[in-house]
Amino acid sequence: MGNLTINGLYQSFDRDDGTHLDVLNNLHLEVHDKEFVCILGASGCGKTTLLRLIAGLDQAKSGSIVLDGEEIGGPNPKVGFVFQEYSLFPWRNVIDNVAFGLEMRGVPKEERYATAKKYLDLVSLVQFSTSFPAELSGGMRQRVAVARALALDPVLLLMDEPFGALDAQTRNMLQKELLGIWEKTQKTIIFITHSVDEAVYLADRAIVLSPHAGRICREIPITLPRPRDRTSVEFAELRRDILDLISRT
Repeated sequence: MGNLTINGLYQSFDRDDGTHLDVLNNLHLEVHDKEFVCILGASGCGKTTLLRLIAGLDQAKSGSIVLDGEEIGGPNPKVGFVFQEYSLFPWRNVIDNVAFGLEMRGVPKEERYATAKKYLDLVSLVQFSTSFPAELSGGMRQRVAVARALALDPVLLLMDEPFGALDAQTRNMLQKELLGIWEKTQKTIIFITHSVDEAVYLADRAIVLSPHAGRICREIPITLPRPRDRTSVEFAELRRDILDLISRT
């Protein structure tokens, strides 16, 4: 299962002058099992803050985050996180990077390497198992990061602009690969992006946050059949509608 319910989430940060900055304010959101949700909004609207709260890396001032009936109060083994930066250990080779989380859980060596190999195969990198991060392209490093998150078998996968630093061609390729992985693994995915094109290509639903004190200003179902054609009239119309909405918020 991978059902997430967020109720009345409020988060603020203290300033040096004693005032505070509201980042999320009374946010409510439901994400359903196996759903692919993209979160959009201007820089500073609280997208990454929201993801860190869901991951249990930070604590909200108030409100609740419930995954499959259990409230999240800290890091949770049911939640995987792929950061914008690759976050790989440069001194460990690819398979050891993927197996790291399993090693920390005390999984026996033979089992964790078998699992790591399985997910490297899923992201088409098993032939680079003994390579080091410095020997890989940016896109390959991010695929290793995805494999590492999946190796822990989370029910919910959080992705914070994972393709933002890549060139357009590599980004499009990885978007297609990610959809294939999602269809095979049936994970629930929450994906942050600044790219409306990316959201329309990937998501079942796009969530647009307001630019101030992050509230949800619109939830947009994306029902275009997959695989989606970026050159189609329907794709272009939906992309334009979401861009117009963001420009008005």
